[in-house]
Amino acid sequence: MIQNPYSPGLHKLVTLEVQKTEKLLSSEKFIAFSEKLILKFDLEKVGISQHNFDNNSFTIAICLKESHICIHTWPEFQQLTLDVYLCNYLQDNTAKVKAITNDYIAYFEAKILKDFEINR
Repeated sequence: MIQNPYSPGLHKLVTLEVQKTEKLLSSEKFIAFSEKLILKFDLEKVGISQHNFDNNSFTIAICLKESHICIHTWPEFQQLTLDVYLCNYLQDNTAKVKAITNDYIAYFEAKILKDFEINR
């Protein structure tokens, strides 16, 4: 079997522990930070869908022309799950995916509990 060397993109999935619980409760601050990252990494936002729960935890999906960024927070467990996926359609975005994920880890001042990389 001949294998095509093209890789559609890197999908990074992390589970983080966050001591500053207030960061797990502020969907507005997360969106504002994400908007800065979208500009910093020259990405194109298609739309944002969000839901805030009764305990102020949130789930947000940011749809990008390049793919997506999604987060789900669990303040009662001091955790969040985050996934970042960018397609490699016009360029290799592997380094961007890793850098974006690292910027989110720094934003949350988080400890990494789980870290998965899927080359799609």
